[in-house]
Amino acid sequence: MADMRNKLVSKMTWIQVLIVVGFCFLAAFLFNHNDALYSQPIFQVDQVTTGKTSKMTDEFQNVDHYHQQTLYGKITNGKYAGHKLVISNSYSDSHAMDHHYLKGQKLFITLHTSPKLHATVKDLKRDAPIAFLFALAISLLFVILKWKGVTVIASIVINTILFWIAIMIDHNNDGAAVILIFSILAVIFCFVTLLLVMGWRKKMLITLSAVLVATAATILITLLVFNVTHEKGVYYESMQYVTQLPKPLFIAEVLIGVLGAVMDEATDIIASLATLKAEKPELSHMQVFNSGRQIGKAIMGPLINVLFFIFMAETLPMTLLYLKNGNTWQYSFSMNMSLGMTSSLISGIGIVLTVILSSLFLLGYGSKGMSTDGINYGTWHCPTTPDDCGWWQARNHIVSKYGG
Repeated sequence: MADMRNKLVSKMTWIQVLIVVGFCFLAAFLFNHNDALYSQPIFQVDQVTTGKTSKMTDEFQNVDHYHQQTLYGKITNGKYAGHKLVISNSYSDSHAMDHHYLKGQKLFITLHTSPKLHATVKDLKRDAPIAFLFALAISLLFVILKWKGVTVIASIVINTILFWIAIMIDHNNDGAAVILIFSILAVIFCFVTLLLVMGWRKKMLITLSAVLVATAATILITLLVFNVTHEKGVYYESMQYVTQLPKPLFIAEVLIGVLGAVMDEATDIIASLATLKAEKPELSHMQVFNSGRQIGKAIMGPLINVLFFIFMAETLPMTLLYLKNGNTWQYSFSMNMSLGMTSSLISGIGIVLTVILSSLFLLGYGSKGMSTDGINYGTWHCPTTPDDCGWWQARNHIVSKYGG
C-alpha cells in the first residue's frame, strides 16, 4: 500500500496540485455566482437572528428542540433582484425535515406578492459544493490517468444521457416494459463502457460476453428463487413513492447494480489472465482457470462488502427513525433494509458467477493476439510446484494493484 501511495505522489507535481486546487475553487466560485442563470428566485442571507426555543416530547419520550430564526437578505436574480426581504424560519435539532440557515448561504425561495412582497424558503442552493467535488474528480482523473481519463469521463457522460433517455421512455410507457427497457440499457451500458475504456479488441469482446452472461444468469436465478419461494420476506411495499408496479422496478434496479459489480470484476480477472497467458503461454487451461479463481477470491470479498455497505447505508437513517418511534427491530428491518439485503445477496451471486465465467470465456475464446496493456509483473518465482505458478503470478498482480 505504501508503494502505491508513493507512485501516486510521484505522479503529481506541486504545479499539478496547485492547478487542481485552483480549478476546484474556480468551479465553486463560478457556480456560487450563477444566480442569473436560474429562473427560480434566489435569496442571499446577509444576517441571521435567533429567536425563542421550544421543547417538544412525543409519546415515545423522544425529545427535540425547535428554534425560531429570522433571515435578513436580498433577492439576487429575476424580476425582484435587489429587493430586501425578511424571512422567518424554524428548525429542529434533529434537522429531520428542516434546515438551520447561516449567514452567506443562498436559498431557493417562493415569492408571494399579496398583500405585499414576502417569501418562504424552499431549499438550500447546493450547486457550488457539487461543482467543487465534480471538478476535483475530473482533475484527478486527468492527473492520474492522463488522456485516458477522457474516455472514462466520456463513458460517464454517455451513460448518464442513456440512463436519462431510458427513464423518459419508461415514464412515457407508464412502467409497462421496465425490465425490457433496462435490460436493453444494460447491454448498451456494458458495450459503450468497455468500448471506450478497453477499445475494440478481443479482450473487450471476452469481457463483454462474460459480463452479459453473468448478469443474465444472476437475474434468471433471482426470478427462479422468487418463484419458488413466492417472494416471502421481500417487502416491495417498502419502496416509497413508487407509482408503478414495484416488483419489475426492483428487478430493473438490481439488474443495473449487478451489472456494475460484474463489469468491474470481469475486467480485472480477464485483464490479469490475458497478461498471464501472454507471458506464460505454456500454462495449461487448468492452471489459467485456477489463476482466475485465485484472482476472484482476492476481489470478490471486498467487492461484495462494498456493495453491501452501499445498499445498507442509504437505509440507515430511516431505520433509526422507525426504531426511535417504537417499532420493533424486525419490523424496522423489514420495511427499510430487507430490499437492500436482498440486492446485496443477488449481487453476491453475480460476483461469484463472474469468477467462473470470466475464466471460461477467456479459455473459450483463447488469449492469442490479446493486448496486455503494458502490464509488467517484473521478476517472479513459483512458490512450490509448476501447477502453482499460474495463480502465484496472478496473485502478484492483485497485490500490486490493491496493496494486499
